[in-house]
Amino acid sequence: MRDKFRVWAETLETFFLEVVFGERHDFKAKLTRVVLFGGSKVFQVIVKLRRWLYNVRILRDKTLGVQVIAIGNLTVGGTGKTPVVEKFARELRDAGRNVAILSRGYRSRPVPIHTKFLNKVLLREDQTPPRIVSDGKSLLLDSETAGDEPYMLASNLKDVVVLVDKDRVKAGRYAIEKFGCDTLLLDDGFQYWKFAGRRHDVVLIDRQQPFGNEYLLPRGTLREPPSHLARAHTIFITKSDGQTAELRERIARLNPTAPVIECVHQPLYFEDVFTGERKGLDFLAGKKVASLSGIAQPESFEQSLIKLGGTLAYAKRFADHHRFTQQEILNAINRSKKRQAEIIVTTQKDAVRFPKIDRRDLPFYFMRVEIKIVAGANDFQDCVRKICFR
Repeated sequence: MRDKFRVWAETLETFFLEVVFGERHDFKAKLTRVVLFGGSKVFQVIVKLRRWLYNVRILRDKTLGVQVIAIGNLTVGGTGKTPVVEKFARELRDAGRNVAILSRGYRSRPVPIHTKFLNKVLLREDQTPPRIVSDGKSLLLDSETAGDEPYMLASNLKDVVVLVDKDRVKAGRYAIEKFGCDTLLLDDGFQYWKFAGRRHDVVLIDRQQPFGNEYLLPRGTLREPPSHLARAHTIFITKSDGQTAELRERIARLNPTAPVIECVHQPLYFEDVFTGERKGLDFLAGKKVASLSGIAQPESFEQSLIKLGGTLAYAKRFADHHRFTQQEILNAINRSKKRQAEIIVTTQKDAVRFPKIDRRDLPFYFMRVEIKIVAGANDFQDCVRKICFR
């Protein structure tokens, strides 16, 4: 039943994405766009009302007395946020800060419904402790319980605390009291307004789709109007190709004071999904490669395989955050072999969601990437220094 619901949900998600980005033109799609446009107007009112309620102190934010860095975006999905969070965590840790990453754990295993219901009925604060993905020493949860991004961050950052909880004020307090953390990184935190005080907002803008299709949810992919970029203290242009003059001009109109940093996702190496064996970047040169991914924008990943010298013989795409089954992996192997692929490559984000399989007719690797700053390196170092010594 759970698998059937997952398939139905992903099919519905795919349909709505095709509608939103104008890839479907039948009557059903046109009617859906009209309905979604009305929904986006309602959503805009809700966003502005919620912000107003915080501004006039009807809704109260909290201060925990530590540095808070909120890293997020104006759109949903696909900006390459996780490697940027990792970059900040490494830099701050190396500068002597005791860092905790706080995530809501998108598509992680949720708190039981009956517990949520009782908390609401009894008007009591949720006392359930946050999930500890990493205590800064050991990886403690799997990807299904923790969520893809928190698990990946904890895997890559062995000495950084990673916590998952929808209530990140509670998670932040836990990080301070239990682990002595003095710096909190809010993963996907630009719209999380419950935190106040010493807060630094970092906003990511994808060069390929800076503001989606310019519509708010659900007609588009914007969480807030572009004008709200004015709240950002630092702006990252991700997946930069250097051709960003026009985008920079628009950013300057929306926020003339925030420094703008450009970065790319730089491949580091390939790692066997099941054995951990690592290969250099020349591993793909001259090979026929199959791509398997369940991310928001698979095109960038597939193009990177070609740039590294591989010939893309087969590409299979699933919905973002797709949790793979054994049969899907076996199907990918069979189809890759038919296309005479010599190797299957996926992303690290996808690899954490792979089930164990006994049959390995083709080698299965994920591509490890990190952020490389290509413009504004001094601005980034200034940002880190301000956070560390404020």
